[in-house]
Amino acid sequence: MPPRKKVKKIFVLDTSVIIHDHNAINHFEEHDIAIPIIVLEELDNFKRGNDSKNFEAREFIRIIDKLSEKHTLNNWITLDEKKKSSLKILFGNGKGEIDATKVYGDAKADHKILNAALQIKAEEKDRAVILVTKDINLRLKAKALGLISEDYLTGKVEHNNLQYRGIRLIENADSDAIRKVFVEKKSDDLSLIEEDNVANQFYIIKSGQSSLLAYNNPIEKTLDRVEKQFVYGIKPRNAEQTFAMHALMNPNIKLITITGVAGTGKTLLALASAIEQNKQYKNIILARPIVPLSNKDLGFLPGDANEKVNPYMAPLWDNLKFIKNQFKETEKKYLQVMEMQNDGRISVTPLAFIRGRSLSDVYFIVDEAQNLTPHEVKTIVTRAGENTKIIFTGDINQIDTPYLDEQSNGLSYLIERLKGQDLYAHINLEKGERSELANLANDML
Repeated sequence: MPPRKKVKKIFVLDTSVIIHDHNAINHFEEHDIAIPIIVLEELDNFKRGNDSKNFEAREFIRIIDKLSEKHTLNNWITLDEKKKSSLKILFGNGKGEIDATKVYGDAKADHKILNAALQIKAEEKDRAVILVTKDINLRLKAKALGLISEDYLTGKVEHNNLQYRGIRLIENADSDAIRKVFVEKKSDDLSLIEEDNVANQFYIIKSGQSSLLAYNNPIEKTLDRVEKQFVYGIKPRNAEQTFAMHALMNPNIKLITITGVAGTGKTLLALASAIEQNKQYKNIILARPIVPLSNKDLGFLPGDANEKVNPYMAPLWDNLKFIKNQFKETEKKYLQVMEMQNDGRISVTPLAFIRGRSLSDVYFIVDEAQNLTPHEVKTIVTRAGENTKIIFTGDINQIDTPYLDEQSNGLSYLIERLKGQDLYAHINLEKGERSELANLANDML
């Protein structure tokens, strides 16, 4: 009996997928892609601006424009010759078996997208039609109408891969081996960690009353002792912060992710380490993505550009102020920070404002990185030039953007893809050090 011919699926993409990844149409293997016409209309509204969604919209429009040079888009056109995939634009005029605008009583864009998917489903009865969207509510509406609907999975991390902390506890270790590393400060005997030999991973190694903080040095192939160190008036308060400080001060580690709940010291440690190493870098840049509250765009806020973004940058300024306050206003280190601020060597800026800037000779700290897409994170890292160190901090359980979750955000993606690389280290901070009240809120609320 001859094998059955594999029937290609049709994936209908909504706007949220495109502004998450402008290259999404190329990630469905041999299957065909359909884009509702209303998606192009929505992208037209997104194309102006400096946010990532504006960039994604512009890039996608360019891709479609190139595809349309020799073809009309209302018929299937070849997307990939090798994969034999095709693409077409859907008009979604409510001629499917169900009219979503009547079912839901509103002709808004989401319902027109549903109509487009319902129409192609009615036309292609022998093929599976799947609506792909990052919008959970739209997925539910689609399923209520009998449509198969899925999340966009490219770049999404599996749940069981979210557990990497960058730190491992080893108990009942050989006390002589611990003593050797403690006394000699490093050892080429990796027997203590041979079952978990991950580059730039940190270890809490215990044997009875003896304990050791250690680091797997991939450059020298040694297990190094990790010691607490003061950095610009800031002293680590626990083992995890000690590990973070070690990575931040290590010139061989060029990319670091630090995760943890509010008050664990992620941004503070990164900024203190940057200032401590100010002679090694021309500039220290602190940036964070702007996620407007209550869905209000920056254009609704009063004032010029700086006045609009200052409320979003306040947490970064607070950390800088805290570091300065470790010293008297007449002390050299206080005056040094002030001088760096005044001459622009320390700058705090929205992430959108650094697009196109060179990242050479820079200590670059990206706060709230859980609100970035995988593509945005890749864009930032690939801009790194000579003598640049990049730090991403965030809490994957505190995502403020509607189309990201703990599996699909850029921070989780970065940790999963780069763990074990010689230039990369990750540390998860678990213990809050802000105050007893902040710890109570994190634990109980």
